Amino acid sequence: MTAPRLDGQTLAGESRLVTYANFVKLPHTVFALPFALLGVVYASWTTPISLRQVILVVVAFTAARFTAMGFNRIVDWQIDGLNPRTHTREIPAGKMSVRQASMAVVVTAMLFVLCAGLLNPLCLLLSPVALVWTLGYSYTKQFTNWSHLWLGSALAIAPVGGYLAITGAWSSPWWTLVVLAVAVLTWVGGFDIFYALQDEEFDRAHGLHSAVVLLGRERSILVGKLLHGVTIVGLVLFGIGVGLGVVYYCGVAVAAILLAWEHHLVRPTDLSRLDAAFFRMNGIISIVVLLGALGEGLL
Repeated sequence: MTAPRLDGQTLAGESRLVTYANFVKLPHTVFALPFALLGVVYASWTTPISLRQVILVVVAFTAARFTAMGFNRIVDWQIDGLNPRTHTREIPAGKMSVRQASMAVVVTAMLFVLCAGLLNPLCLLLSPVALVWTLGYSYTKQFTNWSHLWLGSALAIAPVGGYLAITGAWSSPWWTLVVLAVAVLTWVGGFDIFYALQDEEFDRAHGLHSAVVLLGRERSILVGKLLHGVTIVGLVLFGIGVGLGVVYYCGVAVAAILLAWEHHLVRPTDLSRLDAAFFRMNGIISIVVLLGALGEGLL
């Protein structure tokens, strides 16, 4: 069955600002930004925070995501031009040159490092490591079927970074940040496997790797479900470790219901409901978990 053409999740307009926003799917920042802010909220329970720090975290996260996504578009622009789903992206469609894209990526990378330095010395020290790891994702489909987990680990930096931005030190208990990062890793990894279902035929034909190419649709969807099961366990363990209550667990419960609904929508023989609304649902998942944690802080 032909995969749905999902790449049209773009802003309307022809201005340069809209072009750059669409280049990196800027509205999709909402997917993981709430988890970066969850790290900030977690830190705020033990360490005073300021509006300046929160703004720096938001700008740093947005800049890092722009850098990583833009770099991915640069690395993949030729293969994107061959894929019916992605040939209208900005570089292959001629709306932006590789040089323009590269300049934007360099500027946002510098902005990310600047924000990290303004937060604290530890964040500045770790900022190049975070950039190298996230940029490395762009090459993973060339050599591993598990690029989905690499992408998940790149976004799992978000809650850890949010916490370190405020405290400048690791969490206590130490494992609470670990299980929160694992929750984000498996959430994104499972979601990205679903995303890869659309490109199974194309990836096979062009020698690209993915879990879907390795396992086929049915088993890949099962792996996605297992990963999302780990996500919920990780969020629950985080709540236990931090001592959160019913408001937070209500948020986790809503997230679990939304994930279950996603899995109900996607079937090996029918990807027709793998549409833009399906992907926006993941933004809602991260937001409801954040709101649950915020609700706990207000009690």
